[in-house]
Amino acid sequence: MRYWWVNQNQTFRQEIEGGYLWSPKRNKNGNRNPFYEFMREVAPGDIVFSFFDTRIAALGIVSGYCRESPKPEEFGTAGTNWSQVGWKVGVRWQRLANAIRPKDHIARLRPDLASKYAPLTPDGNGLQSVYLTQISAALASVLFALIGTEANRVADVGHQVSEIERDSPAPERDIEEWERRVEVDIAADLTILETERTALVQARRGQGLFRDNVRSIERACRITKVERMEHLIASHVRPWRDSSNEQRLDGENGLLLTPTVDHLFDKGFISFEDTGRLIVSPVADQRSLKRMGINPEDRVNVGAFSEGQRRYLEFHRENVLRMARGVARIDGRG
Repeated sequence: MRYWWVNQNQTFRQEIEGGYLWSPKRNKNGNRNPFYEFMREVAPGDIVFSFFDTRIAALGIVSGYCRESPKPEEFGTAGTNWSQVGWKVGVRWQRLANAIRPKDHIARLRPDLASKYAPLTPDGNGLQSVYLTQISAALASVLFALIGTEANRVADVGHQVSEIERDSPAPERDIEEWERRVEVDIAADLTILETERTALVQARRGQGLFRDNVRSIERACRITKVERMEHLIASHVRPWRDSSNEQRLDGENGLLLTPTVDHLFDKGFISFEDTGRLIVSPVADQRSLKRMGINPEDRVNVGAFSEGQRRYLEFHRENVLRMARGVARIDGRG
């Protein structure tokens, strides 16, 4: 379990009522933002402290992993400079009756504030530049004590959710709806030849022309080495929803993977460096990975990729992999 702090001054009502966290992927200038990158490492059962109007106003239990999601319509004019596609995490929120004001307790909190990525200044003021940041277990413990029994009840539920949600992850309905709308648009686009429309729709499921194109480049699963096509899935590297029509059929935008490896890759629990080195997300369950034939402690290299594949893998690492890129971690997952 990890502990997180979120500053929600612009979107507190929408996120609390909607049961989620949402952030853009990058700053408006296109640069990576560590407080958005942290979204990628939130996992079921983690606890989130919501800071709003100078107080800890709510506590949340994370109910799912981070995923791509369109900007919520209910945000309205909030964040007019934010991109239209960002990161979303499901959270079960509970508003607090004892909404403490951290500034009133800064003497107790200050010793446990991190030197980097802290959510408060040393005098207890909130930092507007921070959206989501990880806090230490020690700081969370002090906050629990200050909030009282409400916080302890949430923490107890969090331990239960961690196990339940890992076994039965929440369905990604927004992604399904997003892809369905794209598919409907393709089917209705009469400027595209009917055969190509069919191929594009089939490509969403790794079938048809896309599968043939991938097969012309890849011969086996990069991880398991299985070669029999009946046991392999043609998996998009750059997700179908994020691709142009040309990219949706490009064989270099695909890998042949066995079903369990396809699941790990599609959901961002693993990825690959350009050199072929396997990357394992820090939120991936270690025991499950080993049962799927991946030992996170091994230095696995699956072989080099083509120039075209490397371009798509860069997108996967930046937009699918559940790992904060270029951000130092505060502590390990307990």
